[in-house]
Amino acid sequence: MIQNQKEVVFSGFGGQGVMFVGQLLAYAAMEEGLQVTWIPSYGPEMRGGTAHCIVTISTSRIGSPIIKHPGTAVVFNNPSYDKYEPLVAPRGLLVVNRSLVEYLSERTDIDRLYIPATQMAHELGNQKTANLILLGAMLQWNNIIPVEMVVRALEIHIPAHHRELLPLNLEALELGAQYALDVATSV
Repeated sequence: MIQNQKEVVFSGFGGQGVMFVGQLLAYAAMEEGLQVTWIPSYGPEMRGGTAHCIVTISTSRIGSPIIKHPGTAVVFNNPSYDKYEPLVAPRGLLVVNRSLVEYLSERTDIDRLYIPATQMAHELGNQKTANLILLGAMLQWNNIIPVEMVVRALEIHIPAHHRELLPLNLEALELGAQYALDVATSV
């Protein structure tokens, strides 16, 4: 379970579900009674432009929702990698959508998790689930909150017009978590 404060930045192109997974993580933490902030930021266009959000989760009051060096960055594309890879705090985690990011970090002071999320989502049948695959992997790797909390939040907060996608979204979340578990046990 979370101790003190954890910060996560999700960053990618608009339309990749960056805001959705950040909000979902925030909802899951709120459902458990934790202190949470969710700060979205959009680029010039919502679809196709860059977008990121910062989620801060704490067992106590959050002093400031703005962070310079997140403990975790989940990057969906090359521009997001360029921006956040150098900013991840030492001993932090960088989660990379390896399907769209061509770089490998040379940093040795952070954990790096490369996951072919877009490819996995395509194989799952819906490319839009890459965001949940990345979220599941990140949660499994660093245990900010248990994946089960996010499952409950997804069941509660999925919009009515997307309710039929719930089983696919849950499968994507679990697929990402399993991928991270497999990578962790093979290291």
